[in-house]
Amino acid sequence: MDELPIGRRVAQWRIRRRMTQQMLADRLGKSKSWVDKVERGVRTLDRLSVLRDLAEALRVDPAVLLGSSTPASTGGANGVDAVRAALARYDFAPDERGRQAAPPVAELGQRVGHAWLTYQHAHYPQLLRMLPGLLGDAQRAHVAQPEQSAAQPEQTAALLVQVYRVTSSVLVKLGEADCAWLAADRAVAVAAADPLRAAVAAIPLGQALRALDRGRLAMAATIAAAHRIAPPVPQEGPPGELSVLGTLLLQAALAAANWGDARSVGELLDQAGEIAEQIGDGHDHHWTSFGPTTVELARVAAAVDLGDAGEAVARHEQAVRREQWRRLPAGHRAAHLVDAARAYLLVGDLAAAGRTLVDADRTAPAEIRSRPAVRTTITAVVRGGPPTVGVACLATALGLT
Repeated sequence: MDELPIGRRVAQWRIRRRMTQQMLADRLGKSKSWVDKVERGVRTLDRLSVLRDLAEALRVDPAVLLGSSTPASTGGANGVDAVRAALARYDFAPDERGRQAAPPVAELGQRVGHAWLTYQHAHYPQLLRMLPGLLGDAQRAHVAQPEQSAAQPEQTAALLVQVYRVTSSVLVKLGEADCAWLAADRAVAVAAADPLRAAVAAIPLGQALRALDRGRLAMAATIAAAHRIAPPVPQEGPPGELSVLGTLLLQAALAAANWGDARSVGELLDQAGEIAEQIGDGHDHHWTSFGPTTVELARVAAAVDLGDAGEAVARHEQAVRREQWRRLPAGHRAAHLVDAARAYLLVGDLAAAGRTLVDADRTAPAEIRSRPAVRTTITAVVRGGPPTVGVACLATALGLT
């Protein structure tokens, strides 16, 4: 029944309760024609108060009418606990006999790639289930002796950095900034003296520090890492390194916006934009998805943080018309739509904010329903006036109404 249109669900529950359309109409103080139009989908249920009245008359929870029989989890607490335990696990086995065998590096590389795809598509509960085992296997592969693994230390170090990075990234999404910082710090430690690995590790470090409201520290760390890999002549840099460089500049710009440094925001975004134009859209070097479109989305997020909501709305409406917009990972698009909803909210366009949140939920539900920070935006839209049925669905599923 959850897949049916809301009108059909109303009709089925009415029949289950052995009620005619007239009986339901009488309970609601509506006409039989009104009920008939609702059930046929001719009339839209766009007010939360009406939805609640219908649910009360049919003796069901509003979430059932909305197609969500159980509220969605908002924190992924069980999965986070398992990841936290994996990060807190140290292997002090006295000899190699006490260690589990390291997995083949080729297999480990495939699993890391799968983890990143899972993250990019915002399947966060699934990723949380994968990470404890992946963390342990990547750590074992990195410390394996040469006779246990034919891989070069650089390969296993690069894979372990990526595992820590994806772990930190999802923990930031779920509001676990302290634990995310730990994972990012581990990535930096593994990266050691290799400039590119250190630059890759600095990406989640910047994200975690921003989540902890340490904008100045995030900006300093990402700019320092960017300087280490910046080629003397940008046009001569390898695309992969330039993508990491551009991503670090975006992180530095967002960190500057975090503490209101508008001048640095503009300069850093312009530098990233120049690199992006050289690389072009449609690439995903080092799992960055960096390109001109991602720079435009970062401009929207920075404008929102700086309080320039009008510019954020204008840039958002241009960015989503780009051909590359639909090719970005679902999680990236949904996260941007949340930023756009905040912008609409700031300019007082509650209807657009609500539509944008519903669009984000359709794009990547876990990005909306698993992230604690998103609840603030949804709550503000609901409190601003009678919400549409789509917003009401989100609010009810999250237990906000």
